[in-house]
Amino acid sequence: MLESDTTAIILYLLTGSFAGFSAGLLGIGGGLIIVPALFFIFSLQPYDTQYVMHMALATSLATIITTSISSTLAHHKKRAVLWPVVIILSPGICAGAWLGAHLASQLEVTILKPAFGLFELFVAALMLNPKQNKPDTHRQHPITIKPLNAISGGGFIGMLSAMVGIGGGTLTVPFLHWHHVAIKKAIATSAACGLPIALFATASYLYSSLQLTEKTLSSSHSFGFIQLDAFFLIAVSSFIFAPVGANTAHKLHGKHLRQIFAGVLILLGLKMLFF
Repeated sequence: MLESDTTAIILYLLTGSFAGFSAGLLGIGGGLIIVPALFFIFSLQPYDTQYVMHMALATSLATIITTSISSTLAHHKKRAVLWPVVIILSPGICAGAWLGAHLASQLEVTILKPAFGLFELFVAALMLNPKQNKPDTHRQHPITIKPLNAISGGGFIGMLSAMVGIGGGTLTVPFLHWHHVAIKKAIATSAACGLPIALFATASYLYSSLQLTEKTLSSSHSFGFIQLDAFFLIAVSSFIFAPVGANTAHKLHGKHLRQIFAGVLILLGLKMLFF
């Protein structure tokens, strides 16, 4: 158990700061850091263990709403966001995010936790693939993505992102990179795609959680699956640090960004699987 509310507040602020910086740096929306951190923090508080992972997922997605806005604005100032790509992916992303959150709300924590860890390791392996280490100077972003690819790809990104509580960058970045978008523009565009994911997934988690009895999720500090203290403190600190990460991203080589991206995923994936 946590010794005091002050300890929880400090942990929320640290989580938000690191997640915000990572969101701006890697375009991952912060969820890959926020979810395992909140799972650990909530596990030390008097919450029903049956819903701790669901609370971590929903609260993470709620904070990503503000993080994605901050990160997107920073990338937009660098003229790195491909807005036509964001628009064409959004319909599939929104539908997938709502469905993914609804499905995750029905799953047990014993399934969600290891699934989250394996997902992180899988994406890390993809990003470390030597074929992904070609110089970005040979990549140019496409004018359009075929509608079928946009709907199916966006739907898959939205659904899986909602199920694991992330802003979608771990899927959107590789998806765009495979469609010949330079890594820095892929990161910037994925940050913008994180907003519709977070909005629709959060709404879906709330819809599912509010159908539970008040006794099941009784707490003056929560609204359905969303823990309000964590949401506010992480949202504020991540909003502040996201532009710092975005500015740093434009100073680093694309290959180094991929290596950092994969390293973070491996560490957190192993933690969710074995700790």
